[in-house]
Amino acid sequence: MKFSIIITFSFTLFASCTSPDSKDVPTYTVVRGDFENVLSIDGYVEPIRSTTTTCPPRIEGVVGFLIEDGVHVKENDILCIVEVPELQITYDELLISLENAQVNLTKTQADLDMQYALLEAQVKTNAAETQIAQLDSLQIEYATPNQVRIKELELAQVTIQKERFEKKLHALDFIRQSEIRKQELQVRQFANRLQSAKEQLDALTIKAPKDGLAMRAIYPLTGKKLQIGDPVWGRMPLVNLPEFTGMKVKIQAPETDYKHINLNDSVLFSFDAMPENKAWGKIQTKSPVGQPYKENSKVKFFEIEASIDSAALMPEPGFTAYCRIFLKQIKDTLIVPQIAIFEEDSMKVVYVKQGKNFDIRQVSTGTSSPKEIIITAGLQSNEVIALTKPPAALLRGKTMLPPDSTKIN
Repeated sequence: MKFSIIITFSFTLFASCTSPDSKDVPTYTVVRGDFENVLSIDGYVEPIRSTTTTCPPRIEGVVGFLIEDGVHVKENDILCIVEVPELQITYDELLISLENAQVNLTKTQADLDMQYALLEAQVKTNAAETQIAQLDSLQIEYATPNQVRIKELELAQVTIQKERFEKKLHALDFIRQSEIRKQELQVRQFANRLQSAKEQLDALTIKAPKDGLAMRAIYPLTGKKLQIGDPVWGRMPLVNLPEFTGMKVKIQAPETDYKHINLNDSVLFSFDAMPENKAWGKIQTKSPVGQPYKENSKVKFFEIEASIDSAALMPEPGFTAYCRIFLKQIKDTLIVPQIAIFEEDSMKVVYVKQGKNFDIRQVSTGTSSPKEIIITAGLQSNEVIALTKPPAALLRGKTMLPPDSTKIN
């Protein structure tokens, strides 16, 4: 008898230790509320209107000098200097090439002028010899036949030399003009290339187009202010000169977030530099073309601009803004956590607590966010549902929705 009681007590104790308890299942009480699908992303404040200085086109370099943020500048003050060592090397090489071409041109001109002068002297000498020979021919009637023949030959020789010298003189004049033109063209080409390189070098020194407050641009690869040593490229913003008549928030959104953001979505802003300050606005523009996260990267960011329509205190340019973008807002609806929805036999179900057990309940769902989802049918306020799937021993009945059940409870 005692042995039987001990066995019965042991079995009861074992059963109580191993049977599942509904208290171990985390639950959630269903309530009505305002559904909000909110996307959080960082941006930065900048003026609606500003003058932006950029890196010269077709340039890739490094920031060598950059004016400090918040400095008041005058027109033509230096804002930034971009260093491109290859361009400086090209300029130095072109300068040497131009100097060598000019030296060669001067030397060629001197050599050809000397040759021309020597040939002209020979032509003049030949002309004198021709005149002498012609004078000698006047006395030919008193000469012997042999002397006459010699004088005739000498005169013919002088005439031939004269024709040869004149041809050489003409040819040398043509060669001189052609060679000089060729080298002058080379000098002009080097001079033009040198001028172009100089203009590119001069353009690397970015100056203020007007008086104003200098603000460093946001570097797209880091999302922070541009710094000395950062690589830059053509058309990239370097320094802004803002006008303080109005502010906006610029957002660099990754492609996954960009797809969900729509024009006129409401935005709530907060600012690291002004913890107590809040501002409100709307999405105004979305750039259709993304920019690579870094050079040759397939990851792209898309530029989005949001207005600041009202604020407790208007933020200053350059402030980091924490943006809560309201993608969807629905008032007074039935909301449950996403983790409370389960898939069973291709249906969406919840586990509704009934005393110590749970019933399986089919539900119909609507709009959702990464954390919450709207229930359009199958649940009512104040019902308690499981946040994890209960053990099979705690499951009892199953309730299915009518085929046309779409009404919100």
